[in-house]
Amino acid sequence: MRISNQFEVAQPVDKVWAFFGDVPQVAACLPGAQLTDELGDDTYGGGVGVRMGPVKLEFDGRARIVERDDATKRMVIDASGADRKGRGQAAMTVTAVLAPAGTGTRVQLDQDLQLSGAAAQYGRGMIADVTTVLMGQFADNAQARIAAIERGESPEAVAASRPASGFSLGLQAARLALTRVFRRFFLPYRPSNIAS
Repeated sequence: MRISNQFEVAQPVDKVWAFFGDVPQVAACLPGAQLTDELGDDTYGGGVGVRMGPVKLEFDGRARIVERDDATKRMVIDASGADRKGRGQAAMTVTAVLAPAGTGTRVQLDQDLQLSGAAAQYGRGMIADVTTVLMGQFADNAQARIAAIERGESPEAVAASRPASGFSLGLQAARLALTRVFRRFFLPYRPSNIAS
């Protein structure tokens, strides 16, 4: 399953790229993620937890930076893991490309995600909506951490990423789904589109 997300960070592209090169800082910005080991050779161990409906999924696994191009500001990460309770597995390749956007930075994230087990029962729309919400929270957290570093403050003073809450995450994902349904079914029937 391919999912694309885009967000902007109100910092220059070089600063955001330098921040992306600090994997522990990046992991601290992703809700539900925890970095536990630096294994060398751009490989990291950790976990991620997210609640999707009644199911709480907690994956342990590894992530490795397989490509990092300073000239084009492009990074590719392979990650895989297994649910702690043996209910499934996940594998993902993430491609991040940074580009200037006014005085800030536009971050394009393309994810190729494969799920098995409990997580695979959710449809593409729900998974895409949850990913969009998580990326929005990630962008806010990254902005706050980069700003703290710029002010000379310890980034640890910024609130650490919280677990991905099932209730708030579900509400936001449901709102995105309703918006999508509204656009699909009701916008084609606006008065200007109805013949008189």
